[in-house]
Amino acid sequence: MWLDASRNPNSPLAGLKVLELARVLAGPWCGQILADLGADVIKVEGPDGDTTRHWGPPWIERTNAAGETVREAAYYHATNRGKRDIVADFRDPDDLERVSTLAQGADVLLENFKTGTLAKFGLDHATLSAINPALVYCSITGFGHTGPRAHEPGYDVLIQAMSGFMSLTGEPDGQPMKMGVSISDLTCGMWAANAIQAALLMRHRTGLGQHIDMALLDCSVSLLANQAMYYMTTGQQPPRAGNGHAVVSAYGVYPASDGPVILAPANDSLFARLLQALGRDDMLGDERFATNEARLANREALDREIAGTTGRMTREELLTRCADAGVPAGPINDLEAVFADPQVRHRGLALDLPGGLPGLRTPFSFSDAELAIADPSPTFGEDD
Repeated sequence: MWLDASRNPNSPLAGLKVLELARVLAGPWCGQILADLGADVIKVEGPDGDTTRHWGPPWIERTNAAGETVREAAYYHATNRGKRDIVADFRDPDDLERVSTLAQGADVLLENFKTGTLAKFGLDHATLSAINPALVYCSITGFGHTGPRAHEPGYDVLIQAMSGFMSLTGEPDGQPMKMGVSISDLTCGMWAANAIQAALLMRHRTGLGQHIDMALLDCSVSLLANQAMYYMTTGQQPPRAGNGHAVVSAYGVYPASDGPVILAPANDSLFARLLQALGRDDMLGDERFATNEARLANREALDREIAGTTGRMTREELLTRCADAGVPAGPINDLEAVFADPQVRHRGLALDLPGGLPGLRTPFSFSDAELAIADPSPTFGEDD
């Protein structure tokens, strides 16, 4: 099964062999990152397939290796580009032997089963590392392999709630809100890819692999960053700021006559430039707005002044004035506008894969390496 492990020999991870025993989002997202970087990723699906193949609409229809027309959810294609695919039932001795053999020849094994599940089939780290000491074995779970919640399932929205994300997101007087994407899953997948590559570098020194224990909760709590420091410093919950910034003002959504825009003057100099761009030099000497600390204390009054001025301009006029003054500002794009944006188009973020399938480019740009993004997601069991 492990033949030529490089789809693009000039990719950073060309030659790396990855066995993916993962489904849904966090694990497959990590696997897709590794595949885009050039690794040969073999995805192992159970007899019923990855759940996300059925998470439609929207659907994508295409022809499989047998010449049959198959319908798969677009969701599945968001996380499985560039992989090979086999079907295995771990309860079948022949299938289990096949997967075990693949693991013995792999550089990396990526899995997101509940804690203890794979030990029942001899596919756990302890068993496989005894046979393949160089194996980097990465587990992704909701809560990790240790601690009082280790055996509980973890789902993105649950983790967003438990990690504090939702307490920080939403309007000040409204309900806590989750993010518009599965940020806990996606973040864990990205950090897992980072951890895997760090372990591979360490293996280069020691000759040995190791077990990486990635938890959605850990990753999400780690993303609290400055908001965690706010709490740790003050002992107080950071307030929800809606579309504003927790510790910078004026900063957020402001009206124009034909729709809202984002203004982000993040320091005193930029704020002064904003006032000049708006023709509000009269505010430059107002002590209420002289420093960021003062602006935070007088946020409501400041927002009224800024909004009263921007609301009399069109978006084009307002954004042009800001651009000319060097003030960070931009439109609030829907997805149609995102993919029509000249910068997004120039950077090649939207992919057109074989068979007319769309995709999103992993956002790495190397000076002397290439991504391996020529192949679409595999059809179910196409490499059996």
